[in-house]
Amino acid sequence: MAMEAAEIERLIREGIPDARVTIEDLRGDGDHYAAYVISDTFQGKSRVQQHQMVYQALQGRMGNELHALALQTGTPEDAG
Repeated sequence: MAMEAAEIERLIREGIPDARVTIEDLRGDGDHYAAYVISDTFQGKSRVQQHQMVYQALQGRMGNELHALALQTGTPEDAG
């Protein structure tokens, strides 16, 4: 069962309220997405910790409804 990009964005925003989120459907199949997430809450956290925060926001859907997610995270300073 595929997930809609809007649902991915909604979940991330609920879990990380200040996040700027951009979702891209990489294949047009609703199964392979790229997510770009920028948040002040990532400040001082490693990339692994940032990614864990996003996966936590997805509430266990990664690997289930959401098959593949290329994830890029950072702080506003990282984004430029």
